[in-house]
Amino acid sequence: MIRVAKADDILEIENIYNEILDYEEQTVSYTNWQKGLYPTADYAKNAIDNNTMFVGENEKGIYGCVVLNSIQPKEYDNISWITKAKPGEVMVIHTLCIRPSERGKGKARMIMEFSEKHAKEQGYKVIRLDTYEGNTPAGTLYPKLGYLYAGTTKFHFQNVIWENLKCFEKSL
Repeated sequence: MIRVAKADDILEIENIYNEILDYEEQTVSYTNWQKGLYPTADYAKNAIDNNTMFVGENEKGIYGCVVLNSIQPKEYDNISWITKAKPGEVMVIHTLCIRPSERGKGKARMIMEFSEKHAKEQGYKVIRLDTYEGNTPAGTLYPKLGYLYAGTTKFHFQNVIWENLKCFEKSL
């Protein structure tokens, strides 16, 4: 089941963020995220307060989360998007996270399918997202789900780190 997150979920969402960052510290970093910088409990709280945080849960508890809204980073202006859309017609997927112990079980695909259904129900015309250029799992998943690569641009991550992010979109 995937549902709107509640305030009671913040601690578990933060645990997922930290599990991902700890796992990447011990293996390979696909996200380029930084502990204490992004993503954080404050980030999750803000998304929950705005009803834009969604969580996937099963009998074991919350296995993943995602933020869905229409906030396009300013760097998106550098991309030649394939689908022409007004800002209010674009849903953006932010910070899709799957608990490391749940990786490889189709959970990210389930959250992406939910996101598309949600976007259609809300009347959006297109979904856009970005991912760190070194995020091989995400970079291969999105095209499999019908997302088109629209370009790569430099982002100033949290105004601290410069990084190249690959941008994808899917018309609905």
